[in-house]
Amino acid sequence: MAPPDPASLPPVVDVSDNSEALAAVEEVIARGPFHDSWESLRSYETPLWYRDAKFGIFLHWGVFSVPAFANEWYSRNMYLEGSAEFQHHIETYGAQRDFGYKDFIPSFTMENFRPDEWAALFRRAGAQFVVPVAEHHDGFAMYDTGRSRWSAAQMGPERDVFGDLGSAVGQAWMVFGASTHRAEHWFFMNGGSRFESDVLEPAYLDFYGPAQREETAPNERFLEDWLLRCLEVIDLYRPQILYFDWWIETPAFEPYVRMLAAYYYNRAAEWGRGVVINYKWKAFAEGSAVYDIERGSMGGIRPEAWQNDTSVSRSSWSWVEDHDYKNVDDLIAELIDTVSKNGNLMLNVGPKPDGTIAAEEQALLEGVGQWLARNGEAIYGTRPWTIPAEGPTELVVGSFVDAASPEYTSEDMRFTTRSDVTGDYVYATLLTEPGDGVARIRSFGSGLSLLNRPIQEVTVLGTKAPVEWSRSTGSLDVVLPDRHPLPCGPVIKLFLEPEPPRPRTDFLHG
Repeated sequence: MAPPDPASLPPVVDVSDNSEALAAVEEVIARGPFHDSWESLRSYETPLWYRDAKFGIFLHWGVFSVPAFANEWYSRNMYLEGSAEFQHHIETYGAQRDFGYKDFIPSFTMENFRPDEWAALFRRAGAQFVVPVAEHHDGFAMYDTGRSRWSAAQMGPERDVFGDLGSAVGQAWMVFGASTHRAEHWFFMNGGSRFESDVLEPAYLDFYGPAQREETAPNERFLEDWLLRCLEVIDLYRPQILYFDWWIETPAFEPYVRMLAAYYYNRAAEWGRGVVINYKWKAFAEGSAVYDIERGSMGGIRPEAWQNDTSVSRSSWSWVEDHDYKNVDDLIAELIDTVSKNGNLMLNVGPKPDGTIAAEEQALLEGVGQWLARNGEAIYGTRPWTIPAEGPTELVVGSFVDAASPEYTSEDMRFTTRSDVTGDYVYATLLTEPGDGVARIRSFGSGLSLLNRPIQEVTVLGTKAPVEWSRSTGSLDVVLPDRHPLPCGPVIKLFLEPEPPRPRTDFLHG
């Protein structure tokens, strides 16, 4: 890999004076309907399309996909003395003063990037929305930014790969979003400031960023730049989802987060579009955006819509060799569990630096799509039932709990419900195929009184064969008809008897 010639780089972009841009932001906020106060932002309502969508695709690809070692934090860890990445870098590429992170950019070519093929794959997977990373912690923008020369539009592939994918996603009738992780750039490369490395070279300060200590709060200039980069993505691409990683929950970001939300919601009102902000921890006030748990699960039904973002791999969000992949059963179980608790699942894949998606990751997406093609009725447009689950397997809840997958039994199942113009339905999705061919659902037994209306019909999704079933105080037992097996277990569908009309009371006559 040959380092880039400094003389061949585009000129540095001067972003020192943000006064005019910030004045324009204030004008948008002043017009309303939202203002930059938590009281105003709490009037936000999650759009119906998002509540019904349930499943989307997340994408991590960037310069870190070139070294493809360990994970997407290579740009930080290669400068941390004592780390595996630090030693790997020296052994593979040489000392960091001679070959730094910037020197991977010429090899980030994306020459085989076919956005229409990506969009077609995501649609076959059953995704309703697609959220690529617009900028990761490394400070290399995947979109055509006017605030930095360090972007895919000007270096590497020299193409607005983010915008091209957005166009393909829209043409495929899916919703396009954007993920921004720039907040952490304040400190991300600071390891390279502690020894002789290219992070200290004045010619590259606009790429490696402040590289300040983690303990320090970012200054106003950095915070203004963070805000304006986020708003640039909003105005250039009109994403309907804006996902944020961690660290914006730190106190210094708080007023800028409020400004961003008010600006975004007001712009969306101008567009006539329902939009979503995903946030972690306590970065936003409750009710002002959509809460997200990374690689996690809820313990029960959350009244408000939320999201679980996870990946096909346990080892990395970006492309690396020797991934520790989950299997299709694992992914579908995560989707079912999340939806049963009023959440959406955003599933990540990590393309290679040439713009292709690994065959293993394509196969996983195709597997999820095959399951949804048969059983999507129990997922899309549903709402939580009275309880989300039954079964003996205890699920670890919280963030970062997918290091191992639970060993589910055929007694483990998740519930969803829907009401539409045809009637009212309840679905029970078994997480494993019953060995004896009988689904036994204790929560539907008459003794628990959870199912408070008579059952008109019982069917199994994916087959038109009549179903033999019986209901006792202890359970609803369903003999499963022959069908082609898919990951996880069958989906039992109950069609409930209509609620009888209530007689009106004659209060007009004495």
